This record gives sequence, C-alpha cells and structure tokens, in this order.
Amino acid sequence: MPSASAAAAALVLLFLAFSLSNAQPGFISLDCGGDDDYTDGIGIQWTSDAKFVSAGQEANLLLQNQQLQQYTTVRSFPADNRKYCYTMNVRNRTRYLVRATFLYGNFDNSNVYPKFDLSLGPTPWTTVVIDDATTPVVQEAIILAAAPTLSVCLSNASTGQPFISTLELRQFNGSLYYTTDEKQFFLRLSARINFGAESNASVRRANYLVDVAPGTERISTTKPIFVSTNEEPPQRVMQTAVVGKNGSLTYRIDLEDFPGNAWGVSYFAEIEDLTPNQTRKFKLVIPGKPEFSKPTVDVEENAQGKYCLYEPGYTNIPLPFVFSFGFKKTNDSSEGPILNAMEIYKYIEISVGSQDGWAQEGGDPCLPASWSWVQCSSEAAPRIFSISLSGKNITGSIPVELTKLSGLVELHLEDNQLTGALPPSLGELPNLKELKKKSSDETVVIAAPAKKLGSFFSEVATESAHRFALSEIEDATDKFDRRIGSGGFGIVYYGKLTDGREIAVKLLTNDSYQGIREFLNEVTLLSRIHHRNLVSFLGYSQQDGKNILVYEFMHNGTLKEHLRGHEPISNDNFGLHCRNIVEWARSHMESGDIHGIIDQSLDAGYDLQSVWKIAEVATMCVKPKGVLRPSISEVLKEIQDAIAIELQRELPSSIHHLMSKTSPSEAVNTTGSVQDLEQNASFDELLMRPGLR
Repeated sequence: MPSASAAAAALVLLFLAFSLSNAQPGFISLDCGGDDDYTDGIGIQWTSDAKFVSAGQEANLLLQNQQLQQYTTVRSFPADNRKYCYTMNVRNRTRYLVRATFLYGNFDNSNVYPKFDLSLGPTPWTTVVIDDATTPVVQEAIILAAAPTLSVCLSNASTGQPFISTLELRQFNGSLYYTTDEKQFFLRLSARINFGAESNASVRRANYLVDVAPGTERISTTKPIFVSTNEEPPQRVMQTAVVGKNGSLTYRIDLEDFPGNAWGVSYFAEIEDLTPNQTRKFKLVIPGKPEFSKPTVDVEENAQGKYCLYEPGYTNIPLPFVFSFGFKKTNDSSEGPILNAMEIYKYIEISVGSQDGWAQEGGDPCLPASWSWVQCSSEAAPRIFSISLSGKNITGSIPVELTKLSGLVELHLEDNQLTGALPPSLGELPNLKELKKKSSDETVVIAAPAKKLGSFFSEVATESAHRFALSEIEDATDKFDRRIGSGGFGIVYYGKLTDGREIAVKLLTNDSYQGIREFLNEVTLLSRIHHRNLVSFLGYSQQDGKNILVYEFMHNGTLKEHLRGHEPISNDNFGLHCRNIVEWARSHMESGDIHGIIDQSLDAGYDLQSVWKIAEVATMCVKPKGVLRPSISEVLKEIQDAIAIELQRELPSSIHHLMSKTSPSEAVNTTGSVQDLEQNASFDELLMRPGLR
C-alpha cells in the first residue's frame, strides 16, 4: 500500500499532468540540488537548477521514502536576512502555473523543521512550514507574467534553513484558469480534492481536513470521460466520484489564510448508468449564504451526456477560514448528489514593487524582503535609501544607474577595486547625505536639500514611539554593562536615562527580525498597545545594525517571577492544568461541538465561523513544537480577521448587498443566474456540526 505522502504527491502530479509526449513548450522543471538533466518515468524533462540561481548549497536527503529522483536532493540557503531568488525567462502576458515542492528529509542533519517565506517577485506567496521530514509540502500559484522574467524567492527563515526540492513552470494556453482581474491578482492554491480517490490520503492536505457525511460512497468507472473543457482535469480523476446515498454530501474544509476572496470550481461527471426512471438532481448548499448557491444541477443534462464533464464555479466568492458546504438532492430526484473533484484558489493582490529595480540580483530589491546590501523605506512602493557595498570586491567604475535612486540617503562603496571619478550627477540626488568611496576617506557629506536619515524611520513608527540615538542608549546602560535577563529574542539590560527614568533595554539578536520593515512594524504595534498591567513601551533605536526596544523598568519583578514565587503553583502542576484544558477544548472541537467551549454568557451572539477561527489559532498556539506555533503578528492577524467576520455579521442586509457589488477584491461574480434555494434547517445544522473533524 502506498504511503500517505506518496499518494499525495501522486495526486498532485496526476491532477496537473498534461500530454508530455511533445517537446514540452513553456515547461521548466528544476531538480533543485541535482547535478544532472534527465527524463523521469512519465516523460517530464528535469533540469539541474544551477543555472537559475546564483547562491545556495546542494545537499542530499538523509531520510527518504520517495522513489522519485527529484526528491533525493535539495538546495538550501543561509538563514540570514537575505532573499535568494530563482529567475526564469517567461513570455510576457502569458499565464503560468508555478509549483514549488519542499521535502525536508533532515538534509542538514539537525532535525530542526524549517519555516520560511516564499514570494513571487515582490509579492508574498506563502509561508512554508515543515512539520514532517518525509512528507513533501507543495505550493502552487497561477500568475499572468507581466515581464520577460519571473522570480521565485526564498527568505526570512524563522527556524532552520530555507530550502527547495523542485521548482516547476507550466505555460497555460487559451482560457485555462482565466480570471478577469489577473493583472491585479494571482491565484494561490488553497485546496484541490479528488473526492473519489481510493485512498483517504489523497483527499487530505496539510492545511485542511475533509469531513464526510454518513452514506457517502465512492464509485469509479473505466470508461473514458470527455474532459476537453476549460480547465481540462485528468481522465483518471473524473473516472472516480462520491455519491450521497442518503441524499446529501456534506464537507467542511479548513482554508489556510482565509477569510478571503476565492476562485472555485467543482467538477462533475455522471459515471453511473442510470435507468430511464432514475434521475440525479441536486443543489449546492452553503449555510447562511443562499444567495451564493447555484441553480439545480443535472449533470447529464448540463454536460450534454453521460461520461462528460460539467464544471460550474465561482470566479470570485468570499469564503471563511472554516468553509462548510454540501450538495442536497431535490425533491424530484431519485438519486443522491455526485461529486468528482474540486479546486479552490485564493486571490493574492500583486504588489507594485520597488521603483528602484535597476540591479538584477533577482526579485524585487525591497519586497517582500530587501537585498542584503540595501535598506528601503516602508511606502507601498518603497524606495532604496541606503546602499552598503563595502568590501564586496567590486571592480570597474561606479554605475551611473545609482543616479536614478532619488530616495538615496547613504552610499558606502569603500574597500572595493573601483576606478574612475564619481558621477557628477550623484551630487544632484535630492536626499543623498553620506558618500564613502575609500576606507581611508572620511565620510563625504554632500550639501543638498536632504532629509535627515532618521525621518525615514519616524515616518514609519507612530508619533508616540520615540526614537533613541544609539549613543543615548549606550550612555544609559553604561555600554550594556548590567545584564538583567535574556530570552529567545535577545538580552535585556538595565539603564537610566539622563532625566532619571529607569529603563529596561532589549537588544535583539540578529535573527529576531528579518529587516527594517518587520522591526518597525513591531515598533508601530507596540506603540499602540497600552494597558495598566503591561510594561510601558518607551521607544526604540535602530542604528549600526542594532535593533533595540526600550521599556519602563519594573522594580517589582516580572510575571514569571511572581508565578514562581507563588508556592501552591509548581511548574509541573501548572503545565498539567494547561494540558488538561487544551485536551478538553480539543476534544470538543474534534467532535464538532464548538458550542461546548463557548462562554454561555455570550448567548449565541456570535458568528460560528469567527469562533472556529479563534479556536483554531488558539490550538495552534499550544502546539508542543515551537516551529508549529504562530508568531504574535500572525495571531494578531487571525484575531483581526475574526473581528472582521463579526463586524460583517452585524452589518445591515442592505450593506451586505452593496458589498457584493463592489471591487474585485471584495465582490462576487457568478456565472449563470442565481435562484432561491430551498432552505432546510436541519441540513444546515449538519453542515455546521459534522461528526468528524
């Protein structure tokens, strides 16, 4: 019997496998870390990735359960503040599938599961989280190329090292996966389900579970299916299906990084030989959203025959994190609903990117992480304000392209082999303040109407977040002399300001933040939080590579010290109580009884989807392994999304109607007319509380 990981990998290959007997035009298949080019058993031509990336180290997997050659090696990158990019040639204004896979296999012999970011050019794609050494993580996106090249970048490792196993590019033709807003958004795969697959492993992915109602049965056929329609799903997928023998199919899917707007399509094919007296008619049911339900589905009639594909869907529909849906037969139908497959993609807004993309290191110079030798402002279209190329062994003359950087404040070029004079136009840059060409030179201060360097920081942080000079912090702490604590994010020192205020200074480690933008976003967040039981945040400093947070000093000790000093609570007992609470809550969630963990004083005044979202993020926060727990910023985003769901619930129905007709990032465009759906309260309740989670 094949393993779960093998079944999942086979499903991915199957669902998007095209005819490979030709010369594969528009195909790029990179075996990352591999040395040789080869053709695999199903005809895909794999190429070594060495020509597509300028950094990284090849490594062999130490743990393997895959028979595929492309899953025996990886290319890994340092866990630093840089981003590392693959750049591939593409055809402008052409739609592409981009697929990246990540099989850890303990390649670094550390057993530390990596977590890092993935981006398409300047746009964040997803965060790759590894939680199993022998199961591949697959990420897919569909994007319209807007330039002659397309970059896929890895960056911002919070644990372990960024790495990649394979990278594939597939050119789409015609209307395949077309959307009306593809110049502003790309599609990120959230769920792809082959409902009729023989193994349950094929229906499950790391980011969601599928719940099946009683009476659901799998069926299959060996007869060919006509699939030459828009999305062209593979024959083998359409030759299997599930049917609801009790008259319904019900599912609940966890959609990672939702709520959001989605592109979704269902795939139907009648693969049972019904008698003339048998009929199969059914309707889609989404609890609480009858306006988004489709008209009656009669697969054989809609597809114009048996063994033919019918693929209704929504091009833009708002979906929650916990998406409940089902299909219910109509009163005049003798047979229950049928379902072969489904795909759900999330719309991801494409970032504008930096205005200063003159160099070709790969990817955008500022977004989502900056190149290692530049610093960028925090505007929506950021500008480079600092370049540090000291000691990079650069030869030749100073490139004249530097004069295009109108936001440049600092330029350091010392300890290189540069020749020739400085371009005179550098002196015309309106903001340039410092220029250093040789290590023996003093810093050149250019007389120009330049902004102060600090203004780039103060524009990002709020007015209430004071920016301390590094010298001020060093004087207050006597050059970081008195250490009073430490943690995973840095060391804490005692200090005293010139006005007599006592402070606690947290000097963050180099890997605590991935660059200036993330640090200043944290400063902005801290400056907005005020509570009588929280230590006051006084300000920050970021200078000479040091990231520093400044707090009010607590004379009475920390919460941790107070808990330890409380005799009735031991470390062991405290952990046991927490674990019991977690297990109690999780048991309710697994049984679908979310109401069992809600305070009765709320009196049903809440949206069930928002409760599920809070419950899900809470369970993530108590995961035993730190790599699986979300960061505080991720938790904050989930809470904000839950609040948004509650606020939307409280809006008048007229407002909901208006929102459904707004911009593509908010609106819903349906195909075909929408008819009223027969309501069935007990069926809705079944969807909201399935028997298995």
